Amino acid sequence: MRDYLKFFRWIFVIIGVLIVVLLGIEGLHKAIASIGYYERINTECTTTQRVFDHADVLTDKEEQKLEELIAKREKQTRCDIVLVTLNESLKEYAREIEPGVSYDQFVRVYAEQFYEENHFGYNKSNGDGVILVDNWYREDDGKIYTWFCTTGIVKDTYDDMDIDHILDRVYRDVETNPYKAYKTYVNDFYDDMLGTRAFDVDVPKGMSLIVGLIAAVIFILVNWKSRSGKDTTTAVTYVEGKRADFSNNRDVFIRKTVTKRHIETNSGGGGGHSGGGGGGSHGGGGHSR
Repeated sequence: MRDYLKFFRWIFVIIGVLIVVLLGIEGLHKAIASIGYYERINTECTTTQRVFDHADVLTDKEEQKLEELIAKREKQTRCDIVLVTLNESLKEYAREIEPGVSYDQFVRVYAEQFYEENHFGYNKSNGDGVILVDNWYREDDGKIYTWFCTTGIVKDTYDDMDIDHILDRVYRDVETNPYKAYKTYVNDFYDDMLGTRAFDVDVPKGMSLIVGLIAAVIFILVNWKSRSGKDTTTAVTYVEGKRADFSNNRDVFIRKTVTKRHIETNSGGGGGHSGGGGGGSHGGGGHSR
């Protein structure tokens, strides 16, 4: 058992070093972020409020705590962070602005209009920021809709996978603990913008490489050990007197013959595909429940 642990000690050392490095990077990143505040330069915003709990799903204390958290995260991310809860049909409102818009887009229309009308944006009016609109009203199609709207630098940072991730995290607790869900929205947004999603439930980018490296090291060490066993049979094991007498044989290189053969091949290239987005200044995505 002692020899076994001795053999694998370097594996444990490598894993320990990786863990320490990841924890160190995480701690350093958060320490820098905590002091790296940036002053807001948007002077056109009409309100300092960020939490608009029109659905009344939060207590006054919870609203205050979210406001304080958002104020901190805004300075760290240089983005406005807005939360709106509703409990009303947006059908007439949305279709008055965009006739024929589908049910799942009602909250999108509201989010974009609300953001623009209040001139949100950390750097300028309708600038860098994000707004989450969670409408608790069940529309005529039987669903409740939520929209995560991105603007400016946030639009460029978030892709569809990131949006699905943060909305999935919000939906995990929103029905049972709205405060926890909306706090997750704020903190996950901070993590995403600063790139610190290192200890999330999802596999972080690069972790597959680390796991692969560890697996490769283990494989090499194990196989190296299995090939380094003690020799039980040698060249003179079964020779009388334990002395071998070998004839002096040599292979003499006489000449070299090189044969060249042309092989026909077919080559071709695939075409690339690119698509463009809409003409608006917002991005984002939605979920329903």
